[in-house]
Amino acid sequence: MKKILLSAVAVMAFGVAAQAQSEEMKFGVKAGANFSNFTGDFDADGATSFYVGGLVDLPVSGNFHVQPEVLYSMEGADKASLSYVRVPIMAKYYVMEGLSLQAGPEVAFKVAAEDDAMDEMTKSIDFGIGAGAAYELPMGLMFDVRYNLGMSNISDVDGVDMKNTGIQLGLGYRF
Repeated sequence: MKKILLSAVAVMAFGVAAQAQSEEMKFGVKAGANFSNFTGDFDADGATSFYVGGLVDLPVSGNFHVQPEVLYSMEGADKASLSYVRVPIMAKYYVMEGLSLQAGPEVAFKVAAEDDAMDEMTKSIDFGIGAGAAYELPMGLMFDVRYNLGMSNISDVDGVDMKNTGIQLGLGYRF
């Protein structure tokens, strides 16, 4: 099921990319640090980990772009880590040359958990929203910061509310 949903999202994202003019569309890679934790009933110390992945920047009109991404992201809390393939679809608006504000929905597919107990007590799919900013240098180097807020309860335990939350601080390159 996870593979089918991930494949469908990827096909849609890259289908949109195929409709854009190839000379305007840009691909990129990014990586950085995750500072994550859970909100809700799960009380734990936050964790520091990493994310890595790729993106497609699609110009839509003027300063407005759409940026689908596919990221491998280690998240969770101290002694309760989860790994996801996260697929954000970010709307980007350039407020000035190089500086963009971003926001959009995200779907994440759990690919690993710290242990079997954590795997069994969490759902395999998470939905959320992300918001942030990025600055891109003319040579393609980019810096970004994003806040991710989980909107769905990822706990598979009745009566327990647990959502992902985190800040990503990253570096990337568009080519």
